[in-house]
Amino acid sequence: MIRASLAALAVSYSIAAVAAAAPQDEDPYIWLEDIEGAEALHWVKKENAATDKLLVGRPGFETDRRRAREILDDDRQIAMPGEVMGDVVTNLWRDANNPRGLWRQSPLDAWLAGKPEWTVLIDVDALGKADGQSWVWHGADCLAPDYKRCLVSLSPGGTDADIVREWDRTTRSFVDGGFMLPQAKSSVTWEDADTLLVATDYGEGSMTASGYPRIVKRWKRGTPLSSAETLVEGAHEDVGMTVFALTDGDRRWPMISRGKTFYTADYMLPNVDASRYISTIIPDTASVRDVIDGQVIVFLNKDWADIPAGSLVALSLADMSADRRVPIVTAMTPTKAQAIENVAATDNILWVKALDHVEGKLFALRRDAATGQWSRKEIPLAANATVGVAGTIGKRDIVLATAETMLTPPTLYAVAENEAPHPVQSLPATFDAKDMLVEKRFATSKDGTQIPYFLVRKKGATAPVPALIHAYGGFRAAQTPGYLTGQPYRAGPLGLFWVEGGNAYVLANIRGGGEYGPAWHQAALREKRQNSFDDLHAVAEDLVKTGVSAKGRIAISGRSNGGVLVGAAMTQRPDLYGAVISGSPIKDMWRYDKMLAGASWVAEYGDPDVPEDWAFLSEYSPYHNIRKGVTYPPVFLYLSTKDDRVHPGHARKFAARLMANGNRVYYHEYLEGGHSVGADHAEDAVRAAMLHAFLQRELVEKE
Repeated sequence: MIRASLAALAVSYSIAAVAAAAPQDEDPYIWLEDIEGAEALHWVKKENAATDKLLVGRPGFETDRRRAREILDDDRQIAMPGEVMGDVVTNLWRDANNPRGLWRQSPLDAWLAGKPEWTVLIDVDALGKADGQSWVWHGADCLAPDYKRCLVSLSPGGTDADIVREWDRTTRSFVDGGFMLPQAKSSVTWEDADTLLVATDYGEGSMTASGYPRIVKRWKRGTPLSSAETLVEGAHEDVGMTVFALTDGDRRWPMISRGKTFYTADYMLPNVDASRYISTIIPDTASVRDVIDGQVIVFLNKDWADIPAGSLVALSLADMSADRRVPIVTAMTPTKAQAIENVAATDNILWVKALDHVEGKLFALRRDAATGQWSRKEIPLAANATVGVAGTIGKRDIVLATAETMLTPPTLYAVAENEAPHPVQSLPATFDAKDMLVEKRFATSKDGTQIPYFLVRKKGATAPVPALIHAYGGFRAAQTPGYLTGQPYRAGPLGLFWVEGGNAYVLANIRGGGEYGPAWHQAALREKRQNSFDDLHAVAEDLVKTGVSAKGRIAISGRSNGGVLVGAAMTQRPDLYGAVISGSPIKDMWRYDKMLAGASWVAEYGDPDVPEDWAFLSEYSPYHNIRKGVTYPPVFLYLSTKDDRVHPGHARKFAARLMANGNRVYYHEYLEGGHSVGADHAEDAVRAAMLHAFLQRELVEKE
């Protein structure tokens, strides 16, 4: 007993010692967290210029940039549906002449026939010029059934924070004296034609520690926002409040979600007379997906009522609104190889897009009104392809779905339950794929888990070649293989350029994502994060073992949470990797929860202020695991000054510490673009060309 107590004391002491040693007060580069500070921006401009000098003038750079821009601005691109509004469909169109986009509409039938008749609603570039703002389109919420009045969201420079203005679709103008919210991280939806539900920055104390709204109010037309009625308040420690509305036939169901953590939320519905919002039986670990036939469709992230996690359940809206006993009915439970990704309802069909060993499947579900039970039918669309749900046509029971592979360009289909899918539009082939091959393989991770990955390279390749692996591994986000011009995410067409040059491109489906449902995500949560790093190492080692590539000739790529991944990977295995691409990255796990939206991610990573959590966070925090005397693979960091989600200080400090220790760093901080980095295709094309030049310089030319 004494020995056990002493052992426990020793563990407690060691954890406390780790926490005490945390370098919060000793960070020599904390000044780089001053986002718009003169000294920090001088450093940014100096590093940007150094990278430009190395890459922009290289042979092939301008050819790559020009080709990337042509691909991104291709006027043959699919006019994806924004929303079907009665007998019209909207679309945001961006091309060389309209870099910020045209929000436009066409008669639905003309669009379905492949002969759209477009009418411009808002020219975002012209509006920005008139307003003297660098507007980035954040969408429009138009109120059914006439869709006359819309809430238009616009962001200055691409930040998450935006302004909201009421707009009239019939006059095609903003409403004089209409609803308007100043720039903030807001959540807003129509309750009715003269009433909004609004969660926004109401002043001191109204935002959470994560920087999101804490209070939901009901705002009546013609009254000042300051007089709006408070409906629900959350806690300062919450992630934030969101409001939304789902439509079931002609019935609109507004809802309030109080996000307590990133993965728990309390859902509230209006009571019978809509005078107040009441709690529901929806588990706080579940997520609302849609409504149909008087039922709210809920996705289970954890087992509930003897129904396994990963399932869809249906709950009566009327019963919940009246605070009556609610039957819990299973709508769909996937197999162990499957994961439900997208759910969309039409008037009579619940459409479900699922992954099956990371390949897309489409299902049509119907509810028997007499028994309340659900039937399911698989709808063939495309074999061994990635499937996406792009929208629905409710009254026609049609889902708009895409299908593509890494070598087959996407096609948009209108899909009905008992008819052959109707192609609406296809992107013509952008490159010649006849000499390329895609393979789905599995690597064995450290604990024996099989990790799927997709490999693209030239046919007949036998000798090891430089490889680029892209991965994410977090926040339930599955990585699915899309057309090579869009790979990696937010860096396409880099993947195409890379394979055309005789190299290998890999998309790895590591744990932490949603490729196999909730369990796949939970396997890399908090103290289990090392599993995702081990998975990435396993994929890289498999490339070496199978002769695809070799140690030191493998580049890894990751964005946002993927920045934690590749940062940890390069510090753990500098021998394995030859180059690193890290976009909008998280790097400092000691201060991440104090920086911008970082507090909202504690449920994913852990709380560094808790000694037991810092004990495992400190083992992989990329910023804190840079060791003197160790040579790390060269890294390219790209980000945006206007990113108000992941703080630019993460990348800045990581770069500064690496360089201080004599390591090669390429740095490109774009002044606009927000978290996605790039307010338009011009910057996206520059980034693709720069990243290709970086890989060429560090992996190909050093062979």
